[in-house]
Amino acid sequence: MNELNADVVILGGGLVGMTLAIGLAKAGITSHVVDNSDPAAQTAEGFDGRASAISTASWNLYTNLGMAEDLAPKGCPIASIAVTDGMKPGRIDFQPGEADGSLGRMYANRDLRIAMYGVAAREEAITFHPNSHVVARERGEHGVAVTLSDGRVLKGRLMVAAEGRKSPTRDEAGFTPAKWDYGHRAIIAGLTHEKPHGNVAWEVFYPAGPFALLPLLDEGGKHRSALVWTVAEKDAAAVLAMPEAMFLNEVASRMHGIFGKIELASPRSSYPLNFHHTARIVEDRLALVGDAAHGMHPIAGQGLNVGLRDVAALVEVLSDGLRLGLDVGDAQLLARYERWRAADTFMVATATDVLTRLFGIPGKLPSAVRRLGMAGVQRAAPLKRWFMDEARGMSGDLPKLLRAA
Repeated sequence: MNELNADVVILGGGLVGMTLAIGLAKAGITSHVVDNSDPAAQTAEGFDGRASAISTASWNLYTNLGMAEDLAPKGCPIASIAVTDGMKPGRIDFQPGEADGSLGRMYANRDLRIAMYGVAAREEAITFHPNSHVVARERGEHGVAVTLSDGRVLKGRLMVAAEGRKSPTRDEAGFTPAKWDYGHRAIIAGLTHEKPHGNVAWEVFYPAGPFALLPLLDEGGKHRSALVWTVAEKDAAAVLAMPEAMFLNEVASRMHGIFGKIELASPRSSYPLNFHHTARIVEDRLALVGDAAHGMHPIAGQGLNVGLRDVAALVEVLSDGLRLGLDVGDAQLLARYERWRAADTFMVATATDVLTRLFGIPGKLPSAVRRLGMAGVQRAAPLKRWFMDEARGMSGDLPKLLRAA
């Protein structure tokens, strides 16, 4: 039997799982990272429309992990966020002060992966197993073991589930998340447009769901944005099947001309929108991170950022334990990680769910009430500041990796 040992076995090598491995490596903790995808496919040339907003706290994490130099020239700063109910009067403009910098940065997911894989490849403490499939997981009093389909057995002291929303490790361990389906699907596409976006991220709320336009860096002399358009599940197939000209007309009608003429810059894709949240995120020698623990609506672009906050907290907890001579799978350490993350993940998950439902109520009266409330927030500087700090990930008890270097 081919047995390979490390301190931690991470199941899932996506944006959260691999970043966790890098953070652990910087702390002197070795890991196996198992992923069933092909890195070459994940980093293939071309823009597929998938992009992520990286908050200020997440940018600090990337900086502290040595990824900022590779990423800095590829990200588009978010100077402000415009929130509006169907492009009607009464919008909120979130714009930070000069001392705060931007509200975050927008990245094509491909660029995040390229930087992440590059940094990970330079870390001897990380052993990456791409194109690999798990056939058995074991957790015992003294350690964990994962058997791969080719017969290799990966052993460690702690198992981390980072496989995303459909985590088989979480389900096999018997976690029972609260979950429901929104009956909506997010349509993803890249756009080029006539007018510059001015580094503004738009969140336009329609009764059928949010319509987000996220700024990207210009490329080839063209202005670019990422589109995330929420439609009812029953309408999604028809929207995806529309001829390109019809699709662009539908998108343009919801943009009210803010970017002028638009064109598609990537194929359309989609994914279903649902919610799940686990009250517990640890078990014996097992921790959940990212979407394996909490899957939320993309309404505020917080999903990846919340997962990266999981990473920063878990790295700090385990590295503190290592300095004290504790086993990285020690129950006390895992309990501290769970306590640390409980309030933040619950609050963000609940807030995104409430916003989705609030702005989904159709009718002129609900719209008028929403716009009245938004106008009030626009005039209330302290309240706006609180919302911006939450969006930037800079509130609460921050792990060291999320603080400015």
